[in-house]
Amino acid sequence: MGKLSTHVLDITVGKPGAGVSVALYAVDEAGKVLLKSDVTNADGRCAPLLEGDTMKVGKYELVFKAGDYFAARGVELPSPRFVDQVTLAFGIADAMQNYHVPLVVSPWAYSTYRGS
Repeated sequence: MGKLSTHVLDITVGKPGAGVSVALYAVDEAGKVLLKSDVTNADGRCAPLLEGDTMKVGKYELVFKAGDYFAARGVELPSPRFVDQVTLAFGIADAMQNYHVPLVVSPWAYSTYRGS
């Protein structure tokens, strides 16, 4: 079976984003269901979010509380924040593969990619 993982890189300092709250939702026609929430560790990573029997084909969202992370580090932010909660909507087409969905973030921009 595959697994779903994530990590956060704070590009303002070029280091892992430790202490970022992350929530994983399953998404379907009926709406969203929270599957798991976690906080990134010192390496900016969470334990696998899905693996084994929980790894299923479908649509998902990862929500990162990036604005709270930067505020907690004393970064001067506008009100309202330009980057606050970052939502990455993605699909898992093959539950036997690994999906790594990282967040590269600053208070002004973010990006992601599919890793393995």
